[in-house]
Amino acid sequence: MGHRILVVDDEPHIRTLLRAYLEAEGHLVTEAASGADALHRALATDGSAPDLVLLDVGLPDLDGLEVLRILRRSCDVFVILVTARAEEVDTLIGLSAGADDYVTKPFSPREVVARVRTVLRRAGRATQAADAQDQVLRFHGLTLDEQRRELTVDGAPVVLSSLEFDLLRALASSPGRVFSRTQLLEEAWGYDFYGDPRVVDVHIRSIRNALGDDASAPRIIGTVRGVGYKFLPTPAEVGS
Repeated sequence: MGHRILVVDDEPHIRTLLRAYLEAEGHLVTEAASGADALHRALATDGSAPDLVLLDVGLPDLDGLEVLRILRRSCDVFVILVTARAEEVDTLIGLSAGADDYVTKPFSPREVVARVRTVLRRAGRATQAADAQDQVLRFHGLTLDEQRRELTVDGAPVVLSSLEFDLLRALASSPGRVFSRTQLLEEAWGYDFYGDPRVVDVHIRSIRNALGDDASAPRIIGTVRGVGYKFLPTPAEVGS
């Protein structure tokens, strides 16, 4: 079954090209040429809101990264950034703002379709796994409900992006185990990542910020220098 996808770009020929390829995959595609229109469509409450947004960074009114930040404060739609800025700093800034993936211009439409397919497949796999297991991971002061995809710390809800939740779940599923960046990419993205594995560092930093976890004296996510990361809390007995 296709998904609702919003293509946001101020260049009509790019929107038309991506629309043709995505509709050939069976998706229902809408378009926006500005950040304001993108927000209007992405935050619609009439059932037409998209499942995924292909968001150009260089928009004429609102910067695409600002659009992304607003979306992240308002909903949990999947976002793939499309950017002509190939510099690492721009990519990392985008990912730290909550993007699920990115592609750089010039791009192959087939590559974009593959990225869309992968993000949606990962989302479906996470939902199926949570439904099958109905698992709640409990630690002292921290609870991850996989089915509801909810996180609480000391009883207070903590909002993470879908990808950040998957990264934290992967770590929490094996407390004390050291995961390399590549292993975390495979666990959370679910495919051979095209970009720099150091994007994991950006997402870990974002998760730590959300959890109030100090990297210099971590309580939740520890860094194993030169290797990767591990989850520090030990499981709590249910009812304890």
